[in-house]
Amino acid sequence: MLYPITFDSIVKERIWGGRLLETRFGKKLPNENPHGESWEITDREEGVSVINNGPLAGRSLRDLMQDHPGELLGKARPHKGQFPLLIKILDAREKLSLQVHPPASLAEQMGGEPKTEMWYVADTQPGADLFVGLKKGTTREEFESRIKDGSVEECFHRIEPGKGESMLLESGRVHALGGGNLIFEIQQNSDTTYRVFDWNRVGLDGKPRELHLEQAMASIDFNDFEPPMQLSLDKAPSGVARALITRHELFDVESVLLNKDAEIEAEPHCCQVIAVTEGSVECRWQDFRVKRVAGEFVLLPACLEGVTIKADADSHILVSIPH
Repeated sequence: MLYPITFDSIVKERIWGGRLLETRFGKKLPNENPHGESWEITDREEGVSVINNGPLAGRSLRDLMQDHPGELLGKARPHKGQFPLLIKILDAREKLSLQVHPPASLAEQMGGEPKTEMWYVADTQPGADLFVGLKKGTTREEFESRIKDGSVEECFHRIEPGKGESMLLESGRVHALGGGNLIFEIQQNSDTTYRVFDWNRVGLDGKPRELHLEQAMASIDFNDFEPPMQLSLDKAPSGVARALITRHELFDVESVLLNKDAEIEAEPHCCQVIAVTEGSVECRWQDFRVKRVAGEFVLLPACLEGVTIKADADSHILVSIPH
């Protein structure tokens, strides 16, 4: 019944976004406004992925979770009956607010959900930055004081990322995506965010945007100092190079470089999402052939065996496996 499945993208307007979703990845943007997010695999009320290939075209990821949860997920755990991952592409033309997601130990009592995510840097402009964790030695008292005087950005660990690098952002790790970054984001299916600082900006109405300081202060891990980026793969001398760049109880993410005509076999009995960040690949299973280019994705249900992925050009893919 199931097969390698592809979905329509759901693009989202964001004031901090740009046009790279269209110019770089060919996403159709409905108007001239800035668009910062393309939701690629999503099972949330704000957007549910719709299948666009094969016999199930027109049905949704929510339908698959209701009708074929075991075949789709295998051993992976659903999130409140929904697909456990939310996968996006982010085009940050301008920097986002400094924010934090609540840890699992506190989220429920604060009326939210924990949210762990990872960023893969598909491209970055010179001077672009990420803010992740705190500078060494930052104390809670200093942090609170700098919030009051508007200088709290001095407490954050600033990184200039390189193309192909990645970062795991567990719940409780304060962070902000800087302008000039094109990011593939893999996260657990949740969306609770507490805004800590918005660079003293005002919104479209001329007023400062709402902050969530009480919840944020309760959520921030004040022992999380200067986490390093995960380095990138840069070549595949034998045709294929693989590296596990994220290992977490919620999901794993593997980075795979494929030279032209190189081929790998997908992990059997395992739900996984293949994201193409560069190049072009063909996913093969029985009589199915699914071609994917940069910025496109394919969902492999756990019930499938014998799936192969062949590169039509020098390519890079991310393989995300929920647990």
